[in-house]
This record gives sequence, structure tokens and C-alpha cells, in this order.
Amino acid sequence: VPALATERRFAQRLRECLEEEQLLDGRYQLQQVPGGRVALPVLEEKLSQLCLPPEMPCELVRIQDPVPSRAARRRTPAQKLRDELRRLLGSTWSEELERDVPHAWQRHGDLVLLSEDSFQAAPWERLGSALWETVASALGARRVARRGRVMPDGMRTPRVTLLLGQDGWVEHVDNGIRYTFDVTKCMFSPGNITEKLRVASLPCSGEVLVDLYAGIGYFTLPFLVHAGAAFVHACEWNSHALEALHRTLVLNGLQDRCHIHAGDSRQLELRDVADRVNLGLIPSSEEGWPVACRVLKKDTGGILHIHHNVETPPAPALPQPPALPAERGSPEAAGSAGEAQHPTGDAGKETLGARLRPEWQRWAEATATRIQGLLAELHGRPWRTSVLHVEAVKSYAPRVHHLVLDLECRPVLP
Repeated sequence: VPALATERRFAQRLRECLEEEQLLDGRYQLQQVPGGRVALPVLEEKLSQLCLPPEMPCELVRIQDPVPSRAARRRTPAQKLRDELRRLLGSTWSEELERDVPHAWQRHGDLVLLSEDSFQAAPWERLGSALWETVASALGARRVARRGRVMPDGMRTPRVTLLLGQDGWVEHVDNGIRYTFDVTKCMFSPGNITEKLRVASLPCSGEVLVDLYAGIGYFTLPFLVHAGAAFVHACEWNSHALEALHRTLVLNGLQDRCHIHAGDSRQLELRDVADRVNLGLIPSSEEGWPVACRVLKKDTGGILHIHHNVETPPAPALPQPPALPAERGSPEAAGSAGEAQHPTGDAGKETLGARLRPEWQRWAEATATRIQGLLAELHGRPWRTSVLHVEAVKSYAPRVHHLVLDLECRPVLP
């Protein structure tokens, strides 16, 4: 690290000059050097700007083993990354490069997954592996990968490039559940954490669940580990996700409580087995609705968790809509504006009734009606559908929200 060595009696004055000119390198402590002098670390990329009064004697030296300052030891990971990169680049550091350094990333064990817009400037390429080794060292990782856009292949396959390391298999702990997957082949969506936590709190003890779009087990595992489901039929067609799901089940000791159905869930041959069906596919799970109706228990019905992206067009504030009718297809619904039942939500959550946006309410009502019709056609007798809850998972795009509808479906008894 470059430093200016001066006599002790000039040290404070030199420090003030360096701070005023923004030349002092605050990452490192002042250090004693031979001759009873004090060395003040300076920023290498700004040495050319150095202009000190002639009455202040000093000498440019190099500190071989610099000691981090107290402030540096309190640095955030993002600050540490920026500082280490600035040190690596020396005099070629620029504001353009600083803007190109990420402030956030995903961590999966010893692997750091960077965003697609990081390190795009041309000078980074010239550093080769030294760049990724510095990134890994600064962030306390051993492997580094960079995310690209999701491929439009129907399987949401990520474009992820492994920049440092031999393979992309990682282990990620989420709500006490251990997931394992290859980040270059499968996605892990942190944006769905609220829904995974909600699923974990559902009363599913003793139930059989069908998860039509299981992926690596985002919802399969919470249903088994925390919600108490007795058994899960997990459907998935992506071979990489299938391998990850199998490994994750084994890792958590749950392989005997889950059967994996490989292939297109629309061709699923299961019938009349489920107390609950999860349809966790966006932007729409509509192609899975007939399958969900077939796998529900025909004599008792059950609950569907229907994921969908719902668009909310810009509009002026409207009067709050009334609560949803309690049921679709029930005699009571014709003469009552009964309130839909839903769990108590936090103050910030969108729930049924007064807090539900009109577009979301219309989607929930239309979906309930459609599912009721599918069930009646399938079984040749009337069914009723009751909207229990609408959960806003996340904003997917401007004016588009990822919602989950909890829909109770029961046969009307003669």
C-alpha cells in the first residue's frame, strides 16, 4: 500500500492536508516505519494529484503488511468489495467502474450470485480470473456466478455463468429447510419467501397434497416440514429441478413422504387423492385447473392454492368494493352478501373485503366461478366454491402483482 512517511511532529498536519485533498486511504491505520517516522496510507489512484507544501518533508514508501483501520473493520460487505477492487485496479480506478460494482447479491453457501448488470464495463474483462478471485475474497466466498435473463423455454431456466469454481451445486437454508440445487440450472426465488412462510403456517395435518409445479420444492418442502402434510405428490418436468428436488427430499429425510411425478403435469394420471392442491406457476396456472379438479377428492373436495399474475391498470381512487360473496353455487349465496373468511392479515397485507383491490376481487370471483363449472362438469353434480383468502405475494412488474387465491371447493350434498 503506498504511504507518505514523515517525522512524527509533522504527522497531524500531513494528515489534515491529505484529508482535505481526499488522498488519505482510510482503510488502513497509520504505521511506524524505520527512523522513528509515521507512514500515512494514501490512495494509489490519486497519487498524481499529490501536491504538498514544500515545508512539509515526506517520502513516498510502501507498507508491506497494512493494518486495517477500525472504520475498515466496520465496513459493510459492499464497501469492502469496492475498496478491494479499487486497490486491485490502482490508478485505473474510475467513477464509471465504481458505478458498475454491485451493492447487493444473492449468497448460497460459499457461492455468491451476482446480478446480470454488474461488472459490464470493458476494463473488468482485462483482469481475467483476478477479478473474480478478488470478489470472492472480499465477500468471504469461494465461488462466484453471474445471473442472466431467464430463458423463455417454459421451464424458467436461468442463464447463469459460473465465473469462479468447479460446479454450481449449492445448499441454501430457508426457514429451517435445507434446499440443494445447481444455480446454473435452477432458480431459487427469494421473492416468494412470504408465500413460503404462509404455506408453512397452514393447517395441513394428515392431508394429502398435490403440488402441480414443484420445481426444486419451494412449496413441497414447507407443506411437509412445517404445515404437517402427511404426503405430497410433486409434479415437475424440468430434469434439473427433478434432480434437485430428489436431493432436497433426501437431505431433509422426507423421501418416504413424497412421490415425484416426472413429466407434464397436464398428463398426470392421479385421480381423487388430494385434500389440497398447490398451483404455483406464474404468470398463470390456468392450464393446470382441470388437473387440479381431477385430483381433488370427489366426495369431500378440498382447497386449491391458485397462483396468477393480475394486472392493475392505473385509475383514480374508487369507493371501496363490498366484501366477496361467501360461496359460488350455494343456495345461501343467492340471498346473502356474506363475508368471505380469511386469516387475519398484517396491517400492510392485501386481504379480502375492504383492502382488496377491485381488479383482484374480479379475478378471484371469475376464477371461483370457472373452477365451480369445471368441477360440476367433471363430476356431473353441483359443487360450491368459497374464496377463503387472496394473498399478494409480490409486485411482478409495473402494475402487475403475483397473487395467490385460496379457494375451497366442496361437492353440494343431496
